[in-house]
Amino acid sequence: MERPRFRAYFLHPRFWALWLGLGLLWLLAQLPYAALVLLGRGLGGLMYHLAAERRAIAARNLQLCLPELSAAARERLLRENFASMGITFFEMAISWWWPAKRLCTLGSIEGLEHLKQAQTDGQGVILMALHFTTLEMGGGLLGMQHGMYGMYRAHKNLLFDYVQRRGREQRLVGTVERDDVRGMLKILRAGGAIWYAPDQDYGAKQSLFAPLFGVSAATVTATSKFARLGKARVVPFTQQRLADGSGYRLVIHPPLADFPGESPQADCLRINQWVETAIRQCPEQYLWAHRRFKTRPPGEPKLYRKHR
Repeated sequence: MERPRFRAYFLHPRFWALWLGLGLLWLLAQLPYAALVLLGRGLGGLMYHLAAERRAIAARNLQLCLPELSAAARERLLRENFASMGITFFEMAISWWWPAKRLCTLGSIEGLEHLKQAQTDGQGVILMALHFTTLEMGGGLLGMQHGMYGMYRAHKNLLFDYVQRRGREQRLVGTVERDDVRGMLKILRAGGAIWYAPDQDYGAKQSLFAPLFGVSAATVTATSKFARLGKARVVPFTQQRLADGSGYRLVIHPPLADFPGESPQADCLRINQWVETAIRQCPEQYLWAHRRFKTRPPGEPKLYRKHR
């Protein structure tokens, strides 16, 4: 995919409000990291009170996935999750706009040898990630240490899409549209590494139902298809914002052995088991505000209420 290019129509008055917001975010991003985390937590607290629909979705997901917690414990986790989402706005700015030398001070990476070994063997890598609130930092920090591509979904706002892609591609080799299957397979067959997250609900058409936290979840089969057709290794990747405020811990886990397995159904189950394990390590940083269980098996009732 060609690099994002600035378009003259980005100067149209309909984009002025967004330019103003981006300019303010850029200015705030020049503050020290600790100050940005505090600002993010404050923003997250405001979001908790104002974003009622997203709060209800996240609360429902926590109820479905972590029923062993008391109501009070889930409420504390929900509030901490919104604080993490607030920090995400500033992590996005840090990842896009901080100089590489400054950004590098925030992260440590473990398991980089797994990517280097695949590169030595001439084999492509599906870097299997999750939609944690810290994903921009994970992609930015790892992208500076090892060449990789990122999958993304184009934003409806053309200016924001330009800014987002330009920011990400400062750290990455390039980006690939989520629906560009040929582009992804070409990268994998050439021995490239690509960030890919299979943990959201993309509908029943390209999915099979497999349990996640004991709940049937529409799980994409594309992970095993890409691995088979691209002759690639599937390498799990996680990142975590450290509680002491020092930055981030990135972990590249060993490649999944014997993957793809005996069937797409078995692969979906295995992926969801890994997803569940990774989320349990830092549940407050996961994107619970997504309707993960929106698609239901035939005959099953909907799990989310419409917000009024």
